Formats: sequence, structure tokens, C-alpha cells
Amino acid sequence: MEYWPQVKIGDVCIVERGGSPRPIDKYITDSEDGINWIKIGDTDDSMYITSTAQKIIPEGAKKSRYVQPGDFLLSNSMSFGRPYILKIDGCIHDGWLVLRDKNGLFDKRFLYYYLSAPVTYQKFKSLAVGGVVNNLNSEMVRNVEVPLPALNEQAQIATVLDKLSGLISLRKQQLSKLDELVKARFVEMFGDLKRNNMNWPSQIFADFAIIDTTMVHDFEKYSDYPHIGIDSIEKETGKLLDFRSVKEDGIISGKYLFTPKHIIYSKIRPNLNKVALPDFTGVCSADAYPILPKEGTCNREFLAYTLRSPVFLDYILAFSNRTNLPKVNKQQVEGFCCPIPDWELQEKFATFYRQVNGRKLTIQQSLDKLEVLRKSLMQEYFG
Repeated sequence: MEYWPQVKIGDVCIVERGGSPRPIDKYITDSEDGINWIKIGDTDDSMYITSTAQKIIPEGAKKSRYVQPGDFLLSNSMSFGRPYILKIDGCIHDGWLVLRDKNGLFDKRFLYYYLSAPVTYQKFKSLAVGGVVNNLNSEMVRNVEVPLPALNEQAQIATVLDKLSGLISLRKQQLSKLDELVKARFVEMFGDLKRNNMNWPSQIFADFAIIDTTMVHDFEKYSDYPHIGIDSIEKETGKLLDFRSVKEDGIISGKYLFTPKHIIYSKIRPNLNKVALPDFTGVCSADAYPILPKEGTCNREFLAYTLRSPVFLDYILAFSNRTNLPKVNKQQVEGFCCPIPDWELQEKFATFYRQVNGRKLTIQQSLDKLEVLRKSLMQEYFG
């Protein structure tokens, strides 16, 4: 807030860069008394780092930077500017900066939220140097100003944001558990399609679905239609994210028409398991295929789930790896051979899938509102 005093990070915190013993493989150990080797891969959505996948020998620690519980870590390359609070000790490589609140001026949670705020990221971004990869160094971070309200006020703000973050985390867990429920139900009903352990009759893709390459060319006729690119499809869930109309894009050539009866499948690596079930009519990029399941043979929800599964992905990757091509063609997809369970059983799965998606939609709407509220509060607190 405007009345909070501003201080430079370097005036109130010790800022140091990590170090990497090289070659690192020489120093990695499986010994229980090894020293935690803290990497970006040891992080998750939490503000804390609580464990590591690897350890290093004491000789490696002499060539690195030792850190302790309560220290802040800040990523200084790749996903630069991401803060974490340590709950363990260990050593950090040169992809990290460590910040130590030497005089206990901050509630650690408050400093975490400030360092996570969009306004702080923009400060880091304006300072970061590099070409493809942005980098922060110790001196840059030392010169960034941070607010310093009274400790009790920091604690109050952090508690509010903690509660909100806890609710957001809970909603995400609920969505994840529902995805696991669908996956378990699919296996329960159909078995392992890759091994076909339930001995379903197999069919070639072209026998149970059509790749619909109906291309649109009339800009005026389709100008208000939604335009879906493969970037519009969320890989994990198939959710369709923000997209624009054909008019906003200004391009109509090379686009396929789709309807709520189609499945949209990305044919471009590394997005070969991006699959969406649209509930509207629109046009999609030629980097995707609109697929139309054959009624009475293959259910739309069953096929979409199968296209996202390892049985199809492994089949497709065999082509793309063998030919070293960035995408797969129509003939390759149409050659896929898949176990096709009874239509009635597919329909039962589809009913279950829709019911779960209805629950997911309700939870997602709640999550979206919480995210908006968090963004609003971060803006109110930190500008």
C-alpha cells in the first residue's frame, strides 16, 4: 500500500547465488547421510520446499551454497523470479538465489506473497537479461524495492492470503481426484486397452471414426465463429481455454469446421495427447483434426478418452519417432487399431463421464472465482 515504507532487498536481506559442483554426477549420492541437493524439480504449487530427489556428498557441498530452513530461494533462470521458503537444509546450484532475512523484519509468508505478486514479477522481468532465457543476478535482486509494513500487519495479510490459497489448493485437489475417478472407472469398465485384457474385438480407426477435413474458405460466412488453435486446449483436462473469433484473427484459409458432435485432436508434437470435446460449432487450426465418431460403433466420450490415453499416444509416437516428423498425418491416425467395447458399455461410461464433468464444472467455477479474488487482493495489497 502507498503508506508502507519501501526498502531495497539488499538493505534488509543477504542475497547470494548458488553454486554447482561439476560434473554434478560425480557428487550425487544415494547415502542417507548425503546433503540435500535442491533443484527446481523439487518444487510444486506449495510455497515450501520440503524434500529433494537427490543428495550430494560433503565434497560437493564445498563447491556449492549451503542453505537452511527459513531461507528464501528465488529461481534466477528459466522460470525466473519464482520464490520458495525452505523447510529443509541443503545445497543449491547456480540456478537459484538465496535470500536471508538477517534481522527478522518480515513475516516469511508476507514476503513470499509479495515476491509472488505480478507487480514483483514485472520488476524482475524488467531487470532480467538474456536472449531466449531470462536471468537474474544477485545485484539486480538487491536493488529491487519491497514494502515493509509492521509485522502484525504483515501477519494479518499473510493469514488472509493463506486461507484463500488453501481453498484454491483444495479445489485443485478435488478436480484432480475427479480425474482419477474417471480414469479408475475407465479401467474398471474396459480394462487395459493396450493389453486388451478383456478381449474386446479390435477395429481399425477408419471403421469407427472419420477424420472430417471439411475446410472453410468463406470469411464473411464464418467470421463470427470461434477459432480454436491447439494452444486453446489444456493438455491435462481437454478444457478449451481462451480463444478468439475468426474475425479477430483475420484469417480463414486452412481451417476445419467442427460441431458439438466432433472431437478436436492435436496432431502436432509435443501436443499429441491434446484432445477436446467442444460443445459449440466453430473452426479449428489445420494443426488439429476434427474427428467424428460413428454412431452406434464408437461413443464420443469413450473415443476422446482413448485418444488421450497411452494406448493411442504410444501408437502415434512410434510413427513420429521413427520418421522424426513434428506431426502425424491422416493415414497414420486412420491406421490405429483399437479394442472397441460394446456400445451399451461405452454409453454407460459416457453418462458417468458427463456426470463427473458436471461436478468438475461447478468446482472449476468456484476455483475461477477464488483465483479472481486472490488476484484482486494481491493488487490491493501490493499494487
